[in-house]
Amino acid sequence: MKSDSALQIIRNEHASLAAMLYAMQMMVKRGPTDERHKFFDVVRAMMFYIDEFPERLHHPKESNLLFPKLAKLAPDVMGVIDKLERDHMSSEKSARDMQHLLLAWELLGEKRRKTFEEALDHYVNAYLEHMKLEETAILPEAERCFSAEDWRVVDAAFAENSDPLSGHYPPTEDYEKLFSLIVTRAPSPVGLG
Repeated sequence: MKSDSALQIIRNEHASLAAMLYAMQMMVKRGPTDERHKFFDVVRAMMFYIDEFPERLHHPKESNLLFPKLAKLAPDVMGVIDKLERDHMSSEKSARDMQHLLLAWELLGEKRRKTFEEALDHYVNAYLEHMKLEETAILPEAERCFSAEDWRVVDAAFAENSDPLSGHYPPTEDYEKLFSLIVTRAPSPVGLG
C-alpha cells in the first residue's frame, strides 16, 4: 500500500526548489539594474532559502528516514542511494561556496560575475539532476516496496515540513521577511518581480 502524502510533499518541494533555481538563473542572466543592492539582496535571499529549507528540512528526512528504509527493502537501489547521499553530504558546502562567490561578485565587482554565473549553472544542473534521480529511481521503488506502516512513518515526518514556496503553507513568522523579499523581487515562477 502506498500513500501520496509524503510522495506529493517531496515532489512539491522539488518543484519549489526547481522554480527557485530557474528564477535565480534568470535574475543572474539579467544582472543587476540601477538598484544593484536590491538585486544582490534577493539573490542572497534565494541562496539562503536553498541552504535553509532543502538542506535543513528536506535532505535530512531523505537521508535519515526514506533512504535507509528503502535500502533495507530494495538493496538493488543502494548504488543510487550512495550517489544521492554523496550529493547530500556535499550540498551544504556547495551552497556555502555559492554564497561566497555571490559575495565576491557583489563586493569585488563585475570581474567576479562570470565565475559566479558559471558556478551557478553547474550548481543548478547538478541539483536538477539530483532531484530527477530521486523522482525516477527512488520514489517509484518506495511506492513498490513500502508497507502501510512505512508510509505512515514517512508521511508523518515529511508532513512536518512547511516550505511556503510550495504553495501549501504560509511562511512562519521567522521567515515572513525572507519570503516577502523573494516573492516581491524575484521573477516568475517564484515571484512577482
